[in-house]
Amino acid sequence: MPVDKKGGKTTILKALRINFTFNKTDMTQEERNFRIMCKYIPEKAAPLIVKWVTLFDFKLKITKERNSKLGDYRPPYNGSNHQITINHNLNKYSFLVTLVHEIAHLTCYNNHGNKVNPHGEEWKKEFKNLMSNFLSKEIFPDDVLYGLMAHMRNPAASSCSDPKLLRILKRHDEEGKSGNYFFLEKLPYKTKFLHNGDRLFEKGEKRRTRFSCTELATGNIYLFHALAEVELFEPISHVESSFKIEF
Repeated sequence: MPVDKKGGKTTILKALRINFTFNKTDMTQEERNFRIMCKYIPEKAAPLIVKWVTLFDFKLKITKERNSKLGDYRPPYNGSNHQITINHNLNKYSFLVTLVHEIAHLTCYNNHGNKVNPHGEEWKKEFKNLMSNFLSKEIFPDDVLYGLMAHMRNPAASSCSDPKLLRILKRHDEEGKSGNYFFLEKLPYKTKFLHNGDRLFEKGEKRRTRFSCTELATGNIYLFHALAEVELFEPISHVESSFKIEF
């Protein structure tokens, strides 16, 4: 079943079965996986990723957007496969980087179990090794490639933890976001903004790397990354135009 951005339905890839509907053809499982992956990552990167799905025997779930993370990895439990989830709304470059990041957790688990730090030296070694297969101009545009090469000198816990790389990756988010889009960190305290099109929030205080924001309809508190892209609900004259996100 393809991802439904509004309904948050999930696409699942795995070595032996895919919950995805195609016309009946003579395609192999690997060919079907390739066709799916090309929707989410650069085509030149898809063949190797498809091989890894089978080689490492993991389930890939493409999920609705989560504010707290871009992706995650879960080790096998009670006979289940390794599982990796990735947010459906990432651009192809962000999706690939996040996916390789999570596959590095899988290979690190295979080699070390739970005996090492999640983003320690062992994981960094795995991530660098896996990511080296994709550091090419055939896969990434120049700005992303150079940003990744700098990031790989000392990989962070996620691309969100590297503001320079995150800003570069966000340049390539899908077009069509016309309107007053800004990074949340640049908006004044108490500014009202829209998230996911129709949910209205008020910006609160910063807690380490995230802002505490109140959903006005429910009063619930949510944490937003400082570089979350949000749309102004009402004009603010003192937000500098240089802070506006260009698409």
